Amino acid sequence: MRAIQYIPRATEKAYNAEKQNTYVFFVPKSASKQEIAKVISENFKVTVVDVRTAVRKGKPTRFSRGKHAYPGTTFRQDKKVAYITVKDGDKIPVFEEESKTDEKTDKKAKKEVKEPAKKAEKEDK
Repeated sequence: MRAIQYIPRATEKAYNAEKQNTYVFFVPKSASKQEIAKVISENFKVTVVDVRTAVRKGKPTRFSRGKHAYPGTTFRQDKKVAYITVKDGDKIPVFEEESKTDEKTDKKAKKEVKEPAKKAEKEDK
């Protein structure tokens, strides 16, 4: 089996699909559904139920060949996207968000610690 490079897709659509136990990855164009399922199940220790793939065609981009040359058009590389559905209860930790509320409470706690120290300094003067 050859090594498959999988890149998780971090978009709003991917985060919404996570609610249905579906995760989105960029995979090589030559990868088959069976290979993708095997690699994901081995790396993340999950049970893969379904794999759907789609090839997204590359967008056309314009380029210039210099000041007096006629500009041309080329295409970006095609990308293969895999939609992987896992068994209920299984999760892939790549997509888990850190809670933002913890960060906010940590910042508030740090400010509260600094403020009493400043008040004590003012009282000493």
